[in-house]
Amino acid sequence: MNEIALSKEEMARYARHIAIPEFNIEGQKKLKQGRVLVIGSGGLGSPMLLYLAAAGVGHIGIVDFDVVDESNLQRQVLFNINDIGASKAKSAKAKLEALNPYIEIKVYDTVFSTDNALEIIKDYDVVADGTDNFPTRYLVNDACVLSGKVNVYASIFRFEGQVSVFNYLKEDGERGPNYRDIFPEPPPPGMVPSCAEGGVLGVLPGIIGSLQANEVIKVLTGVGEPLVGRLFLFDAAAFTSRVLKIKKNPATKIEGLINYDEFCGIYPEETKKAIKEITVQEYEVLRNDDSGFQIIDVREPYEYKIANLGGELIPLGQLKDAISKIAKDKKVIVHCRSGVRSAEAIRELEADFGFENLYNLKGGILAYSKEIDQSIPQY
Repeated sequence: MNEIALSKEEMARYARHIAIPEFNIEGQKKLKQGRVLVIGSGGLGSPMLLYLAAAGVGHIGIVDFDVVDESNLQRQVLFNINDIGASKAKSAKAKLEALNPYIEIKVYDTVFSTDNALEIIKDYDVVADGTDNFPTRYLVNDACVLSGKVNVYASIFRFEGQVSVFNYLKEDGERGPNYRDIFPEPPPPGMVPSCAEGGVLGVLPGIIGSLQANEVIKVLTGVGEPLVGRLFLFDAAAFTSRVLKIKKNPATKIEGLINYDEFCGIYPEETKKAIKEITVQEYEVLRNDDSGFQIIDVREPYEYKIANLGGELIPLGQLKDAISKIAKDKKVIVHCRSGVRSAEAIRELEADFGFENLYNLKGGILAYSKEIDQSIPQY
């Protein structure tokens, strides 16, 4: 580590690290030399990035194409109200540079995809997965395995979180287990709700993201024992934790990147059966004309309390038990937050119950708020 030097200012900044006998100045130099790619700067990425930057990881890459939304601020502590509408990756870079001027931050304001994954991760030692969807999670894993990179993984949902270190190069030259060794196949589409649908306790990503940062630091410095071959499970509601042992599965084969949306059962809208739609402008005309129609809201009760159009609330997961409430003799307009869940609801009702009078409110309540009535909250 002789080629890496710490300035007098850095020595003062990292004094509490350097004072740890097992860590000392050599550990801090390894952090300065380290190159970490964080995929996603949201719930998990926010606390993780803050602590990695504060700790002195010398080279940090941030992959995120999203923009800051007001609903993010309940948990994504890297952002504030002035960042709403701005690029998450670029906003994160500015915040981290203000926190620590002795590190380098590179932004990838783009979708992490099969087209760019291997190129993006090639210059990094460790990849930290802060994503919130299965296609990207499998993509991150496979790209790390193919590139020989360590994947520090975490996920969160409601009150629960999990953390592990995948594809770690052990002293015997063997790689540790990867994500596919535990989860060779994704769950069926729709079985696991997203955080937007199922919710997440705001403090949970702070806990789990900090644990991710801890594992990254251990991997970079060699201090401590990383979560290799182990999956840490945490329940914030019960305040319990477990550590499960995991092993490599000889049947796991990763030979190249694939179409991960297709692998996870997610297909482009154009490949699905077309459904009838109605714009928010057309809906407004119907409403003002007092036309005979029914409007159904398939969101969750907590979402309905935030903002609603006065429709009958039948959450998506309860639709099949509420068929008698849905009219067949008049136009039925189905809506959700953005139009995705309502489209799925219509497909289910048409396929399983023969409905032919259903119309999806295009863009959902977000479009209505933006284009018709700005007093309705967006979330």
